[in-house]
This record gives sequence, C-alpha cells and structure tokens, in this order.
Amino acid sequence: MSQFLAIPNPAFAALLEQHPDIDFRYAMNSDLTEVKAIEQLTSPYPWSDKLLDESINKLLVITQKQEIIGFAVVALVAQQAELHLIAIHPKVQSQGYGQLILTLIIESMPASIESFFLEVRVSNCRAIRLYQRLGFVQIGERKDYYRNGLGTEDAIIMARENY
Repeated sequence: MSQFLAIPNPAFAALLEQHPDIDFRYAMNSDLTEVKAIEQLTSPYPWSDKLLDESINKLLVITQKQEIIGFAVVALVAQQAELHLIAIHPKVQSQGYGQLILTLIIESMPASIESFFLEVRVSNCRAIRLYQRLGFVQIGERKDYYRNGLGTEDAIIMARENY
C-alpha cells in the first residue's frame, strides 16, 4: 500500500476540520460495490469491475456521514504520482467535493513526491478548470486517447510540480 495518509500534515488536518462530516481514507474491499456504482453513474466508458478490484491498493474514498460520495485511483511511483481515475457521485456534484478530494490527495502526498500527473478529456472543460485552479498545467496531449460516441478524442496531459 502506498504512503498516503501516513503522516497527516497541518493543512490536511485543517481541511478535514472544516468538513466534520467528511472522511478521507483508503478503500476497503467492502467499499467496491459503492465505488463501482459511482463509476457506472459518472462515466460513459466506465472501468471494468476487474480493473477497479485490481486497483484497491491505490483507491481512496471520500465519505460523508459514512456514505461514499467519491473516489480516486492514484498511483505513486518513485517521485511521481498519477491520477488514474476520479469520480464524484452525481447527487453531490458541483458542491466542491471534486476540489476537496483532490486537495486532500495533494495535501496527503508523501514528501518524496515531486510531480503529480493526470490526463483529462479535451472536452471536459469543467475538470480542466478545476485542475488549473489546483496548480496543474498542460504539458502535452495524447491524440485519440479516449473513446467517445463519435470515435475518439484527445487527452490533455497535465502536471503539478514542486510539492
């Protein structure tokens, strides 16, 4: 298991204090049913159950009053982190939980992490704005990376440096 949440920092603790009904933790096997349901609700091309099962050691959940409202899959390799997947339940979207989970991830990164990478659909303007607000910048593109109803679309590669 990676080192997230191992040593809470003051900014991380302060964020959770501002949201007393929120918890942020590693997923457990018993969480996978809820995580898979959120993935089905939020993605036109959801990850397979098998892929989510295999990601359990990289899967973080955000809960509100013990109910999972979002999740993220984050891999740590050497001095880099990569966001593989993030989703917030539709019933609580546009309420700041996407920003909160990403901020909690950023604030709980191990000190050894120097760069945080992600890919996002070029058409996902809302997510791109969120990532930019959190300090991510575009560093490249991947042609035809995502499937869509008309074929494929490009991905924007973004990074946040200097933790």
